[in-house]
Amino acid sequence: MLLRICAGLAAVLSAAVPVSAEARPATGSRLVLTYTADAGYATAVKLTCDPAGGGHPKPAQACAALTRAGADPARLRPADRYCFLLYRPITARLAGTWRGRSVTWAHTYGNSCEMNRATGVLFDF
Repeated sequence: MLLRICAGLAAVLSAAVPVSAEARPATGSRLVLTYTADAGYATAVKLTCDPAGGGHPKPAQACAALTRAGADPARLRPADRYCFLLYRPITARLAGTWRGRSVTWAHTYGNSCEMNRATGVLFDF
């Protein structure tokens, strides 16, 4: 009986104490997506999610892809298409904050076609 009273009192007190803005978990996501080719060119865009925005040409689709993959581009399902066997390495990188947690990822692909096949809309900029 005493345990139920203490549990009830704790629930009432926790509901009565306002949560400060600093204590609330961040829900927005802010990422920088880049790719750099060994051939000498590089590009980058900012992507925000919750709400979708930034410089990415298709922010809503990119955010949806990251949501399905748990913010891990390695978990994206590759497209069903062929690429030329031409070796021109390109490294894709993702860094920033995803729903309040820090995320980083990088992978080097044989060429830009392989990168786009593996990452879909995410690195299509």
